[in-house]
Amino acid sequence: MTAEPISPVQLRPLTVAEYLAWPGDPERRYELQEGSIVMTSRPGIGHRDFLGELYVQLRPQVPPHLKMIMEIDLDLHLVAPTRPGTVRVPDLLVVTADAHLRVSRDGGLLRAEDTVLAVEIHSDSTKRTDTAIKHSEYADAGIGHCWMIDPADGPSLTACHLAGEFGYINASPVRGEITLPAPFPVDLSLGALG
Repeated sequence: MTAEPISPVQLRPLTVAEYLAWPGDPERRYELQEGSIVMTSRPGIGHRDFLGELYVQLRPQVPPHLKMIMEIDLDLHLVAPTRPGTVRVPDLLVVTADAHLRVSRDGGLLRAEDTVLAVEIHSDSTKRTDTAIKHSEYADAGIGHCWMIDPADGPSLTACHLAGEFGYINASPVRGEITLPAPFPVDLSLGALG
């Protein structure tokens, strides 16, 4: 019997810089939540197919001053860099082209202030985290728009937008052929996603 290697134990809450230096296990997916390392489930094939189809539908509609990226670390910048931080891995991000170029050229992380849209696709193991925790964190980080997509509900898309001090206002879930005006005009066929 062979035991799986165990990643180094986290002894205290980590800053974002410490998290980036942490060795982890490349076969696993991690996020940083208020300084604590959280191992999350890797998306299954159905989730990846769904995400891929969403990407295919969205890509030609993204304006040239923006870039779309799947499953990449995002520093939410909820606290000062010397404090325990939060890094999330949204299913899909739309960020400024300048931020995309900066990270491509110089490395580092994309930041919440670079982000125009964060998208979470729910699964049984992530729905609560997506709709309660990440929803609040993205609003607190100032991300203007967030889509919560539930493949098991039609599928359905709930578009959320910032409303000042009140956090996100959630639109009613929509299904089928939809048109959304913000953060940029987009037409989607939700039924074709999965």
